[in-house]
Amino acid sequence: MRAGDGTAHRTDRLVTRSDAVGPGCSAGVVDGVAQHDIPPCGKRVTIRQTGAMATPVELRWSDADAEVHSLVVGPMDNNVYIVRDRRSGQAVLIDAANEHERLLELCRTMGVRRVLETHGHWDHIQAVPAIRDAGYDVAVTRADAAMLPSYDSLLEDDQVVEVGGLRLRTVLTPGHTPGSVCFRLEGTPLLFSGDTLFPGGPGNTTFAGGDFDTIIASLDGRLFRLPDDTVVLPGHGGDTTIGTERPHLPEWIERGW
Repeated sequence: MRAGDGTAHRTDRLVTRSDAVGPGCSAGVVDGVAQHDIPPCGKRVTIRQTGAMATPVELRWSDADAEVHSLVVGPMDNNVYIVRDRRSGQAVLIDAANEHERLLELCRTMGVRRVLETHGHWDHIQAVPAIRDAGYDVAVTRADAAMLPSYDSLLEDDQVVEVGGLRLRTVLTPGHTPGSVCFRLEGTPLLFSGDTLFPGGPGNTTFAGGDFDTIIASLDGRLFRLPDDTVVLPGHGGDTTIGTERPHLPEWIERGW
């Protein structure tokens, strides 16, 4: 997939961009939140309003152990992800970007225990003060911590964040910011890339603290060592895979962005 084509590459459990539930997909309500048993039907499912949750979210991926939900918030159309352990009901939220009322509702109804920030740019942290005021722990890397108005804990490289029975492993990828970090959901093909990698290229490095050579090194030395079928869920826009993007690295180096 190249930039802007709006089609999500999929493994056998990834669902593509469609508002309709495909043939064979079933939906129900568990603990007040709509749940979907998604076979490989090639459809993206929108979780509609239920009695317990007025904020619609999309179920982006599901297996027997994990669910990944998302919604788009704010003027920069940021992707916010909720990674939920199906057995315990515990969850984390990735990037408290904006529209804190919506995010707090999801935190309460979907079992969020902690918030993880991929980096400290303003569009990814607008909801952080309200989230912290509500009692949720907000974690960020040391190099980006000063970019947040406040935070609770620090993330290190190759750290495991446990979410019930799930394990999110940090992958430090500086370049977009000095402390940008991605998250791999172990036991799945999923990578939450923040603004480090998008369909069609790396994140913008022209902001203060950004560095093009550094982000290229992060891609070449870290993310592009992952398997081809790794599904990349970025901080804005649609999905892609490592196998789709890796061959284009020389083009990005030549063009300089």
